[in-house]
Amino acid sequence: MATLHTVNKSPFETQALLSCLGHAKAGDTVLLIEDGVYGAAGGTALTDAVAGLGGAVTLAVLAPDLKARGIDEGRLMDGVKTVDYAGFVELAASHDRTQNWL
Repeated sequence: MATLHTVNKSPFETQALLSCLGHAKAGDTVLLIEDGVYGAAGGTALTDAVAGLGGAVTLAVLAPDLKARGIDEGRLMDGVKTVDYAGFVELAASHDRTQNWL
């Protein structure tokens, strides 16, 4: 059963993303939304934690939230997928359940 995890808090303010990454399993997707998109930026302390997932978990960001915060897609870690609102809906429909990390 694949799970779509959504994280909406900045990883520099809460531990929600790290907790999420600790529970995500192979085949799951972690979608960063709202201030959670800061967790997808490369060159941070979180880069190693995400790289340690070995590609078993897909990491995605909501592009409109990225744009709203002035973050260029070129600053994202390697392998991070961007999705629009339609892509968000597709992810929710293609996973067995959704877990929100607050």
